[in-house]
Amino acid sequence: MQDRPIYQALAEAFRAEGTTAQFVLMGDGNMHWVTAMKNLPGVTTVHARHEHCAVGMAMGHASATGGVGVASVTCGPGITQITTALASAARSRVPVVVLAGDVPLKARFYGQAIDQQPLVTTCGAHYIAGLHPDRMHQYVREAYWTARHERRPVVLAVPYDLQKQPMPNIGPYVPSDDLIPVTPPLPPDPGQLDALAERLAAARCPILIAGRGVMAAGAETDVAEVADLSGAFLSTTLLARGLYDDHPFSLGVAGGFARSIAREIFAEADLVVAIGASLTYHTVDGGRLIPPAAHVVQIDPEPLGLREGLSAADTYLRADARLAARGLADRLRRGPAPAARLRSDALAARIRDEPADSSEYQVEPGTLDPRRVFGELEAVIPGDWDVVSGSGHQSYFHTVMRGQTPGRYHVMRDFGAIGNAISYAIGVAVARGDGRVVLYEGDGSLLMHVQELECLRRQGIRLLVVCSNDGAYGAEIHKLREDGIDDSGAIFGRTDLASIARGFGLSGETVTELGRFAELRAAYEAGSTAAVWNVHVSDQVVNPRMRLNIRAGHGTR
Repeated sequence: MQDRPIYQALAEAFRAEGTTAQFVLMGDGNMHWVTAMKNLPGVTTVHARHEHCAVGMAMGHASATGGVGVASVTCGPGITQITTALASAARSRVPVVVLAGDVPLKARFYGQAIDQQPLVTTCGAHYIAGLHPDRMHQYVREAYWTARHERRPVVLAVPYDLQKQPMPNIGPYVPSDDLIPVTPPLPPDPGQLDALAERLAAARCPILIAGRGVMAAGAETDVAEVADLSGAFLSTTLLARGLYDDHPFSLGVAGGFARSIAREIFAEADLVVAIGASLTYHTVDGGRLIPPAAHVVQIDPEPLGLREGLSAADTYLRADARLAARGLADRLRRGPAPAARLRSDALAARIRDEPADSSEYQVEPGTLDPRRVFGELEAVIPGDWDVVSGSGHQSYFHTVMRGQTPGRYHVMRDFGAIGNAISYAIGVAVARGDGRVVLYEGDGSLLMHVQELECLRRQGIRLLVVCSNDGAYGAEIHKLREDGIDDSGAIFGRTDLASIARGFGLSGETVTELGRFAELRAAYEAGSTAAVWNVHVSDQVVNPRMRLNIRAGHGTR
């Protein structure tokens, strides 16, 4: 097509890359591109109320679809507003492309001018300055290739006035997918498999930790078979949560969010095998979960020896999870009977029945123990819903819920920033499209971007928000109390979030007693809007991870 402006050509290139949704906050620098994208067939447009949230929504959409999230902001303050989201996406390895404006090339003066590239690259994102008309296709292709291949955010910035210039006739657009090599799964080294099978058969208390790599390889059944043949216990990373909830010897999530019984069994481990799991700081709980004497093996296509300040493993097996698990199962079937003898009916009953945390607390009148809240929600929220996790103190309690579908759990926590989850959940809800998405969030975090409730109402996006409202910044009050310091600066009272939700035209309910959640869920599913459940939880109950961290020195460990 001749005589089309560059912004139109850019939009068509984005669509050719498979883009089906854009999350935007419109300004001078991106308004023409946003409009062109909106008018392309098959593209959903969501207008955020804050630039940070537009990128957060794109991240959630990427997490839910497995594709590349797309956001757009203007130049200058549009870029400065998204730096926290970019850093979060970079730390969590979420592929996102942001089409940003840039200062007009011919401008004598421009009040929004700022050197954008250093801001973006400092956050760990890739920056592309789109300055030449003949290279516009290359810019888009580089952005998508980098996002997909390196799994990180990319900002493509094009000057406002250049976007309106005619697009040169440089031929049809070639998508980045055409340039990404398709390679077969990586087979394991046979000698390493022999040695690992021998270790598994000889181990007294082996534990397997399965990560997202197991799901990506379709190795769920194969890994479970390895566990059964070797007498090993099963566990998962947080993002693979729910993978083996129906197995009698599944310990649930490993790491800082591990159940009490899981910590007890991990303390006995003499062999830990991570399969398709990167063994992050959180997965090993800063080195506290796995005993020093235990031998740790990592099976991964790209194992890393040093991960977040810790040695990841003692032995590394570079391989696809499914091929490695099948090879191990074959060897275990042919080998001697396993030495592991810790599995028993009594232990299976303990794993099934014991509470995740049995510490005793006295809760204030009119408030609820969050452990009991999420115990009830486990039976009320269907397992096939998508779950989005907020950050902060409240983020522990829902992780021990069982019965959720693996692969439908979404979290943006690697940068430690609160306030992200409402936007992330909106992106997931847009991808799913049926309202069966629940966000578990805290009050301090939700209030940071509560304006996005208006986005939900205006654009008819259905989402259930369960807010644990303790009237404070939960992590901070518990740390301050432990130090014997005045905690009043972290306490702001229980905001009436139900009324705020209703003020935005949504459903809002305050919950101060158990037994209501089934009725409320039925009302939400029968309704047509998003809903906020303002659950008053006690600020006396400290989650077990927080207790351990406080004793270890508030994160300075």
